[in-house]
Amino acid sequence: MTIDRIQLLRNVGQFDNVSTGAQLPFGKLTLVYAENGRGKTTLATILRSLSSGDGDLVSERQRLGSQHAPHIIFTRQGAAPHMFQNGAWNLSLPHIAVFDDAFVAENVCSGIEIDAVHRQNLHELILGSQGVQLNATLLQRITDVEQHNRTLRERTDAIPASMRGTLTVDAFCALAADPAVSGKIEEAERQLAAARSADAIQRQESFRPLALPAFDEAGIETLLARGLPALEADAAAQVQAHFARLGPGGEGWVSQGVSRIGPASAGGDHEICPFCAQGLAASPLIPHYQAYFSAGYQALKADIATAVTGINTAHAGDIPAAFERGVSAASQAREFWTRFSQGVPSIDVDTAVIGRAWNAARNAVLTALRAKQASPLEPSQLSEEARQAILDYEVVRQQIADLSASLQVTNQNIALVKERAAGANVAALNDDLQRLIQVRTRHSEPASGLCTAYLAEKQAKTATEGARDQARDALDQYRRTVFPAYQTAINEYLQRFNAGFRIGQVASVNNRGGSSANYNVVINNTSVALTANAGPSFRNTLSAGDRNTLALAFFFASLDRDAALADKIVVIDDPMTSLDEHRSLTTVHEMRQLHDRVSQMIVLSHSKPFLLGVWNGADRAASRTAIRIDREGASSTLSAWDVTQDSITEHDRRHALVSDYILGGGPATEREAAQALRPILEAFMRVAFPAHYPPETLLGPFIHLCRQRVGTADQILSQGDITELDALKDYGNRFHHDSNAAWQTAVINDQELTGFCRRTLAFARR
Repeated sequence: MTIDRIQLLRNVGQFDNVSTGAQLPFGKLTLVYAENGRGKTTLATILRSLSSGDGDLVSERQRLGSQHAPHIIFTRQGAAPHMFQNGAWNLSLPHIAVFDDAFVAENVCSGIEIDAVHRQNLHELILGSQGVQLNATLLQRITDVEQHNRTLRERTDAIPASMRGTLTVDAFCALAADPAVSGKIEEAERQLAAARSADAIQRQESFRPLALPAFDEAGIETLLARGLPALEADAAAQVQAHFARLGPGGEGWVSQGVSRIGPASAGGDHEICPFCAQGLAASPLIPHYQAYFSAGYQALKADIATAVTGINTAHAGDIPAAFERGVSAASQAREFWTRFSQGVPSIDVDTAVIGRAWNAARNAVLTALRAKQASPLEPSQLSEEARQAILDYEVVRQQIADLSASLQVTNQNIALVKERAAGANVAALNDDLQRLIQVRTRHSEPASGLCTAYLAEKQAKTATEGARDQARDALDQYRRTVFPAYQTAINEYLQRFNAGFRIGQVASVNNRGGSSANYNVVINNTSVALTANAGPSFRNTLSAGDRNTLALAFFFASLDRDAALADKIVVIDDPMTSLDEHRSLTTVHEMRQLHDRVSQMIVLSHSKPFLLGVWNGADRAASRTAIRIDREGASSTLSAWDVTQDSITEHDRRHALVSDYILGGGPATEREAAQALRPILEAFMRVAFPAHYPPETLLGPFIHLCRQRVGTADQILSQGDITELDALKDYGNRFHHDSNAAWQTAVINDQELTGFCRRTLAFARR
């Protein structure tokens, strides 16, 4: 998981085109030394960009004057290279943790000010990867709820008041479906209309009966078949035969004649013929005529006449016109009552069709009766055409009867309508109607689909709010554990750094913009707020070194809580800014310990002593690499850095010079070797006798002090050592300007110098 090397570094910051120098391998510990302004901050920023995947961090550092965008390639052993091109990384490397100025500015403060964003970033830093994930889940749920709210507002606006009336969207969409709502609306509309027309309703009559007179087909048939039962058949046959000879109207003519037969002459007992005045006693037909035209005959004729009159009275004259008027009145009444009552039957009566059927039946019956009237004693019957005409008429007559019966039933509803209209509350009826209309509208398109979408979104929001609450509970539970532990860890680091302050009341704060961390700075057991309008605060109580120390403590404490620390690549850029010497040594010590716990550590600094301290304290069994950023014309390049050479102190160099002279000698180094003898002795004295040889002490006064204490309890050197040291001092003084004006031209004898070199090194080993 470590970075293997930088394969290409082009057109970014001070780097123009670094390819050859960029092939330097990275080790588990990689040190990068550079003077200020050479590009180490650029390298730290590139690594931060590689970690976050934020290409803008690199793009904004495009080399000034460059015609091409930055192009960077990092390689990792056994993995695809990480390439930055066209403003983006092909692969990020999220397990890189970077401490640099950006870390301080993002998580601690910008200069001396602490803003809300610092607290938010610090909150994530304290939470660590697990807590950040919990917090990210919570923020996502909060975002989801806000999105639900936006969607609900949109879906609320999609159901306007013109659709839902005075109801809220929730109340409107909660209306239950009613399968019979359409019928109820019609009934409510009728009741409301009736209430508004109460006076007209009370004045309007209900339906009157409609009827067509019937034909007594059986009675007519009976009448047509009637004759004179008392008349003998032979006599009737003779009379009828005679009538036949008389021709048409013969029967009537004879009937009148029989009524005119006069009485017999005086003394006679027979009637006389009214035409010839002769006696009729000898006529065989006269008795038959008298029987034929008896009272029964007259009654038959009267019945026939009555039947004809009855047909004309019941089926003719004003009767058809009265029926038509009744139908018209019923149609008008129906038009009125249909607005107020349900189930008013339709009046689809074609009076012309009825009139034709009626006339056909009437005419057929009258024709049959008139034929009977002409020949009363002649039995007859209705023709098939007449019977069909009566049947056709009976059909329409029954239809009218059924219609009339329906209208009479409707009169019951009309009576109820009149009763309700008399005491109706128009406002209440109108409210009921509107509520029913709302129910119908709610369960009709488009309202049905809009409410379905609204309710679905509301249900989804409720579920998301539940998930949000669960996420908040999980985060709160985690924070109750992690924040006190983090406070303890930070204060432990501040103690190691010998900081004169601590932090207290580290806690999480929830606000609309998200969660943030809050804490106090404790100085002399006094809490100092992060921000204050006046008086002590973070900005005026902590020095630059204190702020940087606090940032380092935050960084190390956050790494301690990282469960994946062993896989981390830790990048530290110039942590020595504003730190005093003691804190610098502590930082080196903490970095040495951190080095053994991470996958790779990359340290960038302008301080060689600091980097050398990290190098010398690192595990020598692990791979170590040192790189330096050098100037190359107007740009920078990378090259290998010989740490060993820069690790040699001046004392080490002098010691090596004297040792080499003892072995090889030669005029080339003899004067330097001679000049090195006295500083070797002085360095030894400062280490061997720090209490008696403080800085700026000279050998002469020290030797004098040693002589004074010989043989006492405070003896420093024996007399023999004092004598030897004094001799060595006298020889060394010959080659220094403060003790010999001719130090640069003092004669050197090789044998003598070699002897004093051996004696000096021997003395420094005691």
